[in-house]
Amino acid sequence: MEPTDTTHMHDDLQMLPGKRLMGKVAVITGGARGIGAATAKVFAENGAYVVIADILDELGVALADSIGGRYIHCDVAEESDMASAIQLALSWKGSLDIMFNNAGIAGPGGSITNLNMDQVKYLLTVNVHGILHGMKYAAQAMIKGQKGGSIICTSSSAAIMGGLGGHAYTLSKEAIIGLMRSAACELGVYGIRVNCISPHGVPSEMLVGAYRHFLGKMDMKPEEVCRIVGESGSLLRGRGASTEDVAQAALFLASGDAGFITAHNLVLDGGYTSAISTMSFIYQCEEKGKHK
Repeated sequence: MEPTDTTHMHDDLQMLPGKRLMGKVAVITGGARGIGAATAKVFAENGAYVVIADILDELGVALADSIGGRYIHCDVAEESDMASAIQLALSWKGSLDIMFNNAGIAGPGGSITNLNMDQVKYLLTVNVHGILHGMKYAAQAMIKGQKGGSIICTSSSAAIMGGLGGHAYTLSKEAIIGLMRSAACELGVYGIRVNCISPHGVPSEMLVGAYRHFLGKMDMKPEEVCRIVGESGSLLRGRGASTEDVAQAALFLASGDAGFITAHNLVLDGGYTSAISTMSFIYQCEEKGKHK
């Protein structure tokens, strides 16, 4: 009997439907709920070993157990916490292939004339320094591993269009895109790709909380936020965003399907930041006319 040639077996497995990350090791910050949790599940379903790094211990442990992953308490604002999260991946599986810098906070709102600068500084520590910490230690591990890798950062549509977020939040999210492009220039020589995802109107806990605050409806459901976004924040008739949409975008950027994509900001907004359309208004008027 001829010996089995397994040279390309691992690559072939990665091309199978549902196995696009077979054997890859990923760290996801803010992975205990929302976008991070949805992505952790999708990555695991596609064959990845996932380390969930978060400060929501109960949720994080339960999710990690359910997907065969690992959990670590990690405040991304603390550089040592981020270093420990990367080290967990290395000690568990010996390598790091994917870093999803997803953790972030909304921070203070209000007029620029009376911003609380202590709150602004804290937001920048989490949203910008936290991303930088993740990039730093992921890059170290990936360079040492000599296998390339994918670093993904969560930005926001607020980074590319004014008026979609508070001033401090907008500042932090645009800074992330600049940092991503700068890091991609350095790390490309090692085969490490660095990209951003900029979601718009995803009914995560953070966005739903913001809607509850500004609309004064503390019992507002995620489905209501999704409906509002679908009606006014998308060019796709009645179609709002979901955490699964972002998870699938992260899967694409993490996988070999995006092997020639780096320094790119993938905007998930249903076309909202690219064009202003009156078609949804016209359609609504037509529908109302039919029922008169």
